[in-house]
Amino acid sequence: MKFHCSLSSILVVVTSLVSSFVLPDRADAVEKPNIVFIMADDLGSGDLGCYNPDSKIPTPNMDALAKAGMRFNDAHSPSSVCTPTRYGVLTGRYAWRTRLKNGVCWGYSRSLITVGRETVASLLQKQGYQTACVGKWHLGFQTPDLEAEDFPAASTILPEDHPHAVDYSKPLTPGPNDFGFDYFFGIPSSLDMDPYVYVENDRPLQLPTATVAKSAHRRQNGGGFWRGGKVSPDFKHIDVLPTTAEKAVEWLTKQDGDKPFFLYFPLSAPHTPWLPTDEHRGKAKAGFYGDFVNQCDAVVGQVMAALEKIGQVDNTLLVVTSDNGSHWVPGDIPKYSHRANLHYRGQKADIWEGGHRVPFVVRWPAAVKAGTESNQTICLTDLFSTAAELSGAKVSQNMGEDSFSFVRALAGRKVGSDRDSIVHHSVNGTFAVRVGDWKLIEGNLGSGGFSAPRVVKPEAGKPAGQLYNLKADPSEANNVWEDYPEVVEKLLAELNKTREDGRSD
Repeated sequence: MKFHCSLSSILVVVTSLVSSFVLPDRADAVEKPNIVFIMADDLGSGDLGCYNPDSKIPTPNMDALAKAGMRFNDAHSPSSVCTPTRYGVLTGRYAWRTRLKNGVCWGYSRSLITVGRETVASLLQKQGYQTACVGKWHLGFQTPDLEAEDFPAASTILPEDHPHAVDYSKPLTPGPNDFGFDYFFGIPSSLDMDPYVYVENDRPLQLPTATVAKSAHRRQNGGGFWRGGKVSPDFKHIDVLPTTAEKAVEWLTKQDGDKPFFLYFPLSAPHTPWLPTDEHRGKAKAGFYGDFVNQCDAVVGQVMAALEKIGQVDNTLLVVTSDNGSHWVPGDIPKYSHRANLHYRGQKADIWEGGHRVPFVVRWPAAVKAGTESNQTICLTDLFSTAAELSGAKVSQNMGEDSFSFVRALAGRKVGSDRDSIVHHSVNGTFAVRVGDWKLIEGNLGSGGFSAPRVVKPEAGKPAGQLYNLKADPSEANNVWEDYPEVVEKLLAELNKTREDGRSD
């Protein structure tokens, strides 16, 4: 059951439970906390030193953030790829409730969020927050001309003359400004998907009138993977992370403290192309990827410095996480002696833990005790209900159906959780459900993603899926489907209940 209450009541609970969480100078803070949500693209838990002491990548800023706040050890993305996770973060709903029935990424496609759908940004905007999105959008622009069911079911890049292709010569609306963001600056989709163009609010800074050739992956000794296609004349891939970091800092430094603020900062990195600037080349011992992660860490440091500059450290809930696991293929592990996804099986796109278990570190000095950890199971969709509770917003039954507040976890509560289960989703649409220590994968004995074997259909008389006890077997090495029929029945019922309740767009 969801709960929503005012900030004052939350602080009473926090104070009564752990009085040291609330600083004595809290009277200087605004009534509602600022929220900065930094979501890296394809960052693995094992990349951060605070999760992995054997990491080959220096991440001093993210490690400092965890030391000054709380590290979550059981955090998950709702999907193991980016577009559906981004939808879930902003709406508090699983993306398979929309026309996006599998996990594909929509490069050219129209807006996945429907007009009128409440988002974290629109919810906070109504509570008096200044709101901004800076970085990778990847949720589409403009409204489709055809019915939702006419969209192709499995396409990542639509040709320019396709009826669903976005017309960049026209206002890019609906877009971020229509979904609660006062300001937007960023790129339309992944940095390896054309058109390559900067968008500010509802217009491109320059039209994509030029073309760029395809570039090979670093693993094939290329200059950094991206697809060929349309590009703005002044667009350079290597400039995107520094440019968006500059814009995020610029926006933050304009906040004068009169109103609380919400910054959603979805980074374009360390997703391909791996393009660390000269300042970060050679800083890590995990190739170009490691250096790019190190640059992402520096961006986190820039945001931390900006909050310090405007005097908003104490009353800002600062979150750093990732949209899914790292795209760290099996051959990379022995090559660099680095486990980007720790000991978890699989990688980005997979239904296994490596696909959706993500780093999640927070700092909020006014309410979160430094140097703490939480083992509460959370999902990135939970930002919606958490933001609602912290801001005092009212949430109706048709909002954020798959979101549950983690405020009590921030307060250090070790008992219970509002979340009974999490539904996971892979790139090919394979479903899994997590209840307690148990995880069930439905109808596929493979990864459902990038790792081999991708699809293994169950045979008659054999297990009809995968069942793991993550406490006993966190690496998902031992499928115990046949050993616990009662657990299988319970988890399948929970999965079906979740899929059947709540509205679908």
